[in-house]
Amino acid sequence: MRVTQLFSVSDIPRFKTDLLSWAQQYDETVWLDSNGHHDKYGTFEGLLAVDGLTSIQTDHHNAFDELKEYRNQTNDYIFGYLTYDLKNDLEKLSSKNHDGLEFPELYFFQPKKIIKIIDGSVEFSYMKMVDDEIEDDFKSITEGNSPAFHDYDHSKDIRIKLRTFKDEYFKQVNSLLAHIQHGDIYEANFCQEFYAQDTEINPYKTYQKLNAISRAPFATYLRIWDKHLLCASPERYLRKTGKKVISQPIKGTAKRAEDVIEDTGLKNSLEQDVKERAENIMIVDLVRNDLSKSALKGGVKVEELCKVYSFAQVHQMISTVSAQVAENKNPVDIIKETFPMGSMTGAPKISAMQLIEKHESFKRGLYSGAVGYFSPDGDFDFNVVIRSILYNSTKKYVSFSVGSAITAKAVPEKEYEECLLKAKAMREVLEKLG
Repeated sequence: MRVTQLFSVSDIPRFKTDLLSWAQQYDETVWLDSNGHHDKYGTFEGLLAVDGLTSIQTDHHNAFDELKEYRNQTNDYIFGYLTYDLKNDLEKLSSKNHDGLEFPELYFFQPKKIIKIIDGSVEFSYMKMVDDEIEDDFKSITEGNSPAFHDYDHSKDIRIKLRTFKDEYFKQVNSLLAHIQHGDIYEANFCQEFYAQDTEINPYKTYQKLNAISRAPFATYLRIWDKHLLCASPERYLRKTGKKVISQPIKGTAKRAEDVIEDTGLKNSLEQDVKERAENIMIVDLVRNDLSKSALKGGVKVEELCKVYSFAQVHQMISTVSAQVAENKNPVDIIKETFPMGSMTGAPKISAMQLIEKHESFKRGLYSGAVGYFSPDGDFDFNVVIRSILYNSTKKYVSFSVGSAITAKAVPEKEYEECLLKAKAMREVLEKLG
């Protein structure tokens, strides 16, 4: 049972900043921020969930069945994440590469407090046991009287290392190209990790700086005790509203330019790039196939193909695929039948994931997984965890990873440059902290 109360707020940007500051007192926090991007599938400007009443934490063994049971038991909103390595629950796969972060492979919690920002209004949805705190919490947030939280300095010198050096990266890409030439796969999303050890960062401040330079539509701040995600994702994995499910895979990236004419030229070049369009269309076909497992007959459609959208750091090529599903279709099964997202694997999916494990040097974990929520009526919305900084404060380990799609036309040097472009925002934020 939840109690809902609505407030009017005149300065939404200021309220969002104060809201996230206020949330630092809680050990379980999920903050989802659309950063003012208005698409026809968006339903909020910001959404915060804090203070778990119940939770589920598990490895990949029977993870989706356990999540299904937990969702049925709570019959409430649940917020959390799915790591990439849940693939091992779905297929005969493994994840044996180095793991510096040690995130649980699945975590969801049932929040006592949910705060949603919509069109200048703020909706507080609290469990009955804490509904008497709504007025005081709103006052604390708007008056800046948030409880004090540990506000430590960053490490003075953040030394970012590459787990895969340039020559080794070229070697692995060439190996993947050989597999493509032999017909083993058509495409593989090959990723590399950047990391820093013995490093302390302030997650709240780091997220604010990353978000300020990225302004991504699926930005996320997540804290589960000593594990933190600071995410500037431009990509939606999957959203369900009623009987409609949509996926919006990204493939195709170009840099931005300060000069308007040059920037327009870069955008137009991306729109017409044969290689980038081919990558995107391959993944669209994969997503269509994944969604067809859940969809009603004839219910899968490509609503938008290879459209280029502009963000603060990059231009991105995005497609939108939709499906109609049966009213009684379990929402966890829809995710199970499409996970991991095709944009982060390749095609065919299982073969690509086998080769990814063989060629990459780190366990992906939450990177290229998903963060989001389920509503009581079975709707959900999840992003793709990319353009993100991950932090284990106990281990003092900071990590960010980037990747690109390797296809038959891939040039190792250009793929490496694309990775550095995608890493720019995260690296810039961390290096300016030190």
